[in-house]
Amino acid sequence: MSPLSSVARRGAACCAMAVVATLAAACSGGGSGTGGATPHSTTSSPGTPSPSASAPAPSASPSATGSATVTACATAGLRVTTGQSQGAAGTSYTNIDFTNVSGSTCTLGGYPGVSLVTAGSSAGTQIGAAARRMPTTPVRTITLAPGQVAHASLGVVDAGNFSQSACKPVTAHWLKVFPPNQYTAAYLPFTTQTCSLASQKTLIIQAISPGA
Repeated sequence: MSPLSSVARRGAACCAMAVVATLAAACSGGGSGTGGATPHSTTSSPGTPSPSASAPAPSASPSATGSATVTACATAGLRVTTGQSQGAAGTSYTNIDFTNVSGSTCTLGGYPGVSLVTAGSSAGTQIGAAARRMPTTPVRTITLAPGQVAHASLGVVDAGNFSQSACKPVTAHWLKVFPPNQYTAAYLPFTTQTCSLASQKTLIIQAISPGA
């Protein structure tokens, strides 16, 4: 064998070894990169969102969107009282006050149901006719925050305006009051003379208005 042939063979062997080494290095690196992960990817501690995940947008609360529903004031959430009376042309007028003591905002609107009764409880019976509605006050819905007051004006016609036979006057001591849209009554001490006959309507009631 000539010296030139020996040198050529050694050079070819060296090139082959270099190619093998390069392929081995490439295979070794490709195995760790399968799936796109990199050796320096960030990990998240518990309770911390991953940098690649976006946090969901917070949903709007009912109070923020104004979608919360305000319900009608229940009798149990109202303190019902009477104010001072004042007379005019044979009729006395007394405010019936409704104070929101529920701790939550509620609404009142329309006419309360009012009658005179013989006792301050459900055992009492009605005296004469229930109050008729007097449309001099506009009907509207009033929103009452806790502690706020609305009222309705009650008129009581003097029983002396009627004949004894047509009226049969008696003295009543209690008012039975249903707040608007409620089926539970409140009972208030209230002394007045009235007609015992339901044919004579001695009570008139106005719609709920704001304030005391």
